[in-house]
Formats: sequence, C-alpha cells, structure tokens
Amino acid sequence: VQLQASGGGLVQAGGSLSLSCAASGRTFSDHAMAWFRQVPGKEREFVAIISWSGGTTLYADYAKGRFTISRDNAKNTVSLQMNSLKPEDTGIYYCAARFSRSPTVVGGEKYYSWWGQGTLVTVSS
Repeated sequence: VQLQASGGGLVQAGGSLSLSCAASGRTFSDHAMAWFRQVPGKEREFVAIISWSGGTTLYADYAKGRFTISRDNAKNTVSLQMNSLKPEDTGIYYCAARFSRSPTVVGGEKYYSWWGQGTLVTVSS
C-alpha cells in the first residue's frame, strides 16, 4: 500500500485540523488504518485506529473526545478530524496500514506494515 498523508499545518490552540491519507496499490478495504504521531522529545505513538469496515475504532486517551478517525473505502481514504487542538499535539502525524479484515484492532506500530511520509501539525499557544 502506498500512503500519502496531507492536511497538516499551523493552527492556534483550540482550533481544528483535518488530516487525510490517500491509499493506493492494494485493496484498501483489506486493511485496518491508523494514525500515529511523533511529538518532540517522544517516541512515535498511536493516535487512532479504524478497522477495515469502519465498524471499530480505538483512540489514545489524549485523543478521546477531541479526535475522530473515519474512512471512505470507496475513495480509499482515511481521515483524522482533530478539534480543540493543544500545543502538545504538535508533531508529525503518520498514517499507517495493516492487512486485516478482523473487527478488532491493535495499537502497536509493529503491526503496521505500510506507512505514509507524515504531515506536520503545529499548534501555537
């Protein structure tokens, strides 16, 4: 799967951004999709995951209630809507794919075989 993330940028604290990831090369609906991020001084961490059908989602605690992951299998895209952004959300956001048609999802990055190039999100205070 080739993944192309977009939508990052500069936003003030409290604002919103919507990230998008376009997939190509394999059957998109055969894959669970995830967003990870790497914030300054920390290792890469998972943000949100969505199963192949969209029926199951999983969020990191810091993302619950603020971020929403969604996918459109007809358009081969996965999105991350981020609201109420905080300066500590600043970082590089990556989309990732895992070959899976299971209704369950897993959060570890070792389970994801394909990665996009990352898109930078900067939240100013």
